[in-house]
Amino acid sequence: MLPEKWRSGMFLILVFMLCNTSGAFVGMNVGTDLSNPPSAADVVKILKAQQITHIRLFNADHKMLSALAKTGIEVMVSITNEELLGIGESRSTAADWVNRNVAAFVPATNITAIAVGSEVLTTIPNAYAVLVPAMWYIHSALVASNLNFLVKISTPQSMDVMPKPFPPSTAIFNSTWNNVMWQLLQFLKKTDSYFMLNAHPYYGYTSGNGIFPLDYALSRALPRNKQIVDPNTLLHYTSMFEAMVDAAYYSMEALNVSGIPVLVTETGWPWLGGTNESDATVDNAVVYNNNLIRHVLNGSGTPSQPAMPVSAYIYELFNEDLRPGPTSEKNWGVFFPNGTTVYSLSLSGASQIGGNSSGVGAFCVAKNGVDSSALLAGLNWACGPGSANCTPIQAGQPCYEPNTAENHASYAFNDYFHRTRSSGGTCDFGGSAMISSIDPRRYVFPTHFSHFDLSAASSNLLTIIFQQLEVERKLNDSSIWACRP
Repeated sequence: MLPEKWRSGMFLILVFMLCNTSGAFVGMNVGTDLSNPPSAADVVKILKAQQITHIRLFNADHKMLSALAKTGIEVMVSITNEELLGIGESRSTAADWVNRNVAAFVPATNITAIAVGSEVLTTIPNAYAVLVPAMWYIHSALVASNLNFLVKISTPQSMDVMPKPFPPSTAIFNSTWNNVMWQLLQFLKKTDSYFMLNAHPYYGYTSGNGIFPLDYALSRALPRNKQIVDPNTLLHYTSMFEAMVDAAYYSMEALNVSGIPVLVTETGWPWLGGTNESDATVDNAVVYNNNLIRHVLNGSGTPSQPAMPVSAYIYELFNEDLRPGPTSEKNWGVFFPNGTTVYSLSLSGASQIGGNSSGVGAFCVAKNGVDSSALLAGLNWACGPGSANCTPIQAGQPCYEPNTAENHASYAFNDYFHRTRSSGGTCDFGGSAMISSIDPRRYVFPTHFSHFDLSAASSNLLTIIFQQLEVERKLNDSSIWACRP
């Protein structure tokens, strides 16, 4: 049974991991740098609950691969950078890796791709000579196991392999790597694979010294007179994400190679940063990832390759508290390691894409100005005969404060609504409830913000509160208190 802490957050994320008619999909990276990671079984429960259909693992963890059996989830496994050297120098080592980490699990586990290392050329450049040989050895092992038509092989590259990615039309790979890049592209062409790219507009924006506007990095709509234009092609770029992908296409063309699709293996936005990381906010993370999802699922491709849809893996499922570096490096996740959600994602038009009937993206909350006795009656029914999960709003639990009928009722109404909507449940409660776009599981709305003891809140929590004030101020002109354990 799914733990209570995950059940209570089950509907926070829109069911966005759906393929559209073009075949493009949005997947999720599942990291490992956590001090207290969930069990493999619990991770899979989250993936299934959120209907996530594609994931990328940073290794080939056997517990995860076993837990993923018979789920249908498409899995990209990874050869770590530490494993790369041995595999690139030994055909037998490559064969053993495939036998242990792929052949042993298919077809029950739907392994569809192998990522050979990660950003090898820019992080461990001394291993460049074995990168493509390792890929050929892995391919030979797949052929021997009759899996080469089921499993693609590639290697994720960082944007740093292109020293000057803008304008995209003049982008080229670092000439230091021309030989190995040519070999890599020939491998991808011959095996009908894709060019894996880690494209992070967050880094492009924060390292750009104000050259590009934040809205461009977040893929927000820009007026045509403010759009970024490639001076050579006159193509208009409304998002840095598109420009990064096109830079990869043009870099391949500079080596006289075309027709290889780009698969974005990492992209996302951190939701929390340190004192010098003001752009790492919940609002920006929500905006960026929602716009990414919308772009991928409409199958529109990029300005230079409009007919070639781009699929992408969001970075990432969990916050990784063990990652080195600044605060932002630890806070890219949609979930905390304990399984509670960080923020919700939404997608307009979801019913057209996936026929979503869960009500995700619409929330049932208490109406403003309703008599407290009516709210209490609805609350008692929801928590009793309605079988809503009201544990989080009990005394001493994460969402008990602020202790008001409006906030408790909103929580209970929404839980009932999402549990029962697919079977005919409504949002009414005797006229005391309404549909809203704001999720009461994440936010409760105090009547007066000054009633709260702010000294009891953590500095990180306060940062989130104030970052969200302007974005989420939609009910009763109220301020917001983040409701999380």
